[in-house]
Amino acid sequence: MEFSWNFIVWCVICFLPILIRLLHHKKAGNYPPGPWGLPIVGNMLDLAGAMPHRNIAKMKEKYGPVIGLKVGAVRTVAITSAKTAAQLFKNYDLDFADRAIVDCMKCHDLHKTIPGLAPYGTFWRVLKRIYTVDMMVAKRLNETVPVRRKCVDQMLAWIDEEALNPHPIDVGRFMSLTAFNIIGNLVFSRELLDPNSKEGTEFFEMVSQMMECAAKPNMSDAFPWLSRLDLQGVRRRMSHAVGEALRIASGYVKERMEEMSKEVVHNRPKDFLDVLIEFEGDGKDELTKLSEHEIGILVLGLFIAGSETTSSVAEWVLTELLYNP
Repeated sequence: MEFSWNFIVWCVICFLPILIRLLHHKKAGNYPPGPWGLPIVGNMLDLAGAMPHRNIAKMKEKYGPVIGLKVGAVRTVAITSAKTAAQLFKNYDLDFADRAIVDCMKCHDLHKTIPGLAPYGTFWRVLKRIYTVDMMVAKRLNETVPVRRKCVDQMLAWIDEEALNPHPIDVGRFMSLTAFNIIGNLVFSRELLDPNSKEGTEFFEMVSQMMECAAKPNMSDAFPWLSRLDLQGVRRRMSHAVGEALRIASGYVKERMEEMSKEVVHNRPKDFLDVLIEFEGDGKDELTKLSEHEIGILVLGLFIAGSETTSSVAEWVLTELLYNP
């Protein structure tokens, strides 16, 4: 009996702070209406299932176009109306310019440098100018047409060769390899998937591991106080992959810088790495030069964003064509 009472007392002591916080918690002002959430897990059960977006769409009938949710301990707002979303992006774009960062993307300062993750400010505006003015202009993209066509022809040859074997063809993987190879040519002006390039193969594996970690559900994202523990090891694996990928990318950057210092002439159009290295800011409100680490992170960002989205879109297009020829 004594043991039972001791157990009850310890339970009360351990959970009393949580109970007090729940009982005295005041709802944030102007927070959108939404379903009542359970302690700790919040509305995670309301979103359970294969299609959580449909669950949110059904909530619109009761709570309106703007719905307040709690995913674990993280407050979330869901916009279920195109009209409301348009007003948000038009009138409150600066208030919502930043985005939530998953825990694993905070290693090696990825969340401070990659344009899709970096907070809105001077550095972000500099990156936007580099990408829109120096990289993604029509003239520079037109110069890369032969490179992109060569990579696509190479992919078709791979698929033809694979079709000779009596097993299904993983078209998605070929799309991913091709997108990666195209970006490698646009950024480094080299074939990263060359069979003789050990570093290129390792770089592809590390970038693939980074994308896998970024997409993996992580308890630290729903319960930020668990991030220090890294219970699933996602951040540890991500840090290792980023470190190895940066090591390889930094080697390419140093090699290019040495060529520039020696004024080595290449018979090729200027690539994205040249643009990043040659960038010069005004030195007043913006940085004067990009550091080697920043260039490496920006290069990784190009591979993460470009290869995954391109291959995924192409794969879904092919799937739609198969279902609706």
